[in-house]
Amino acid sequence: MSRKVRLGIIGFGNQGSQYAGLVADGRVGNIEVTAIADIDPARRELAAQQHQGVTLFEDHLSMLDSGEVDAVVTTVPHYLHPFMGIQALERGLHVLVEKPAGVYTKQVRELNEFAASKPELTFAIMFNQRTNPLYRRLKEIVDSGEIGAIRRTNWIITTWYRPQAYYDQSAWRATWGGEGGGVLVNQAPHQLDLWQWICGVPQKVFAKAAFGFRRAIDVEDEVVAVVDYGGGATGTFTTATHELVGTDRFEISGDKGKIVVDGSTTAVVTRFRHSEQEVSAGIPPEEIWKMTSDQFDPDEYYTQETLEFDTAWGGQHAAVLENFAANILDGTPLIAPGSDGILGVRLANAIHLSAWTGREVPMDFDEDEFLAELNKKIAEEGKFPQQH
Repeated sequence: MSRKVRLGIIGFGNQGSQYAGLVADGRVGNIEVTAIADIDPARRELAAQQHQGVTLFEDHLSMLDSGEVDAVVTTVPHYLHPFMGIQALERGLHVLVEKPAGVYTKQVRELNEFAASKPELTFAIMFNQRTNPLYRRLKEIVDSGEIGAIRRTNWIITTWYRPQAYYDQSAWRATWGGEGGGVLVNQAPHQLDLWQWICGVPQKVFAKAAFGFRRAIDVEDEVVAVVDYGGGATGTFTTATHELVGTDRFEISGDKGKIVVDGSTTAVVTRFRHSEQEVSAGIPPEEIWKMTSDQFDPDEYYTQETLEFDTAWGGQHAAVLENFAANILDGTPLIAPGSDGILGVRLANAIHLSAWTGREVPMDFDEDEFLAELNKKIAEEGKFPQQH
């Protein structure tokens, strides 16, 4: 490709430095990092050592106005993603926001609406786990109707073990005012995205969350949520950061089949020869016993396929960066359009609101009520300004 997208990185922390490294290592062929902005002098010095020739800026606005970048990626604290995304779009720059798109739907909606007013600009989000070949295949299977209408989904994802030292390393980490929450906004956004990307968006949710259950933090470190898809279909989502031996198991049960995923690398796909209702209607009383005895012949009722992939990661961050640039250069469809970011934020908000109030919460919840409740938590912490 003759032309490369000139990328500016806002924030040279763990993620920003990783992205700069991916480009420097030649893993993203259609991007060149031309600028890095960070308010921390030590981080700018490190960037200068690692990426000679890249222009460094003390603040992001100077970089946005410099004319040295075509696009930016926002690797900054969660609350800043919508704010900085809008600032970049205002200046005619393409934007890739980190996950989550923000902390509360009201601010993410503002970002989405502004991005929609700039259709000539590319707006994407770093949902890198959508590049996982296993989940891409499962979405194809579900979308095609091979397992029929979804009746139940379950995801247990507790492979996020974090010791207390993890939370103690930064004053903003695991705070309402600095990070916006715990496991739902830090570790689990990818699963909240994949869950809805594959299974659809639920109508309402009821949740129980434990705040500082096993760690000295104010935010949630364990969550169990039950969602209602309508028509009797339900789903559960369980996540935690304190299980020393965690579990990653995802099940999708349909009326014509079932999918069971272990470790995000292996899935067993069961396809029924007839719908479950037809099977039930076709079993006479005298043959009921066969279903629970050695006379049961599974081949009579279903086939099974095991999908295995060498890695759970796919192309991950490099693939999303390359796809982002390709969309800018030639219109290649985005893996994760930026507008999709509000879905995971909305579900996380609904889960929080349900856990705070003890009631079932619809997906069209009152955004002002959520923000008021969040600001109560921020005020109780007394460390950060409230949000607007």
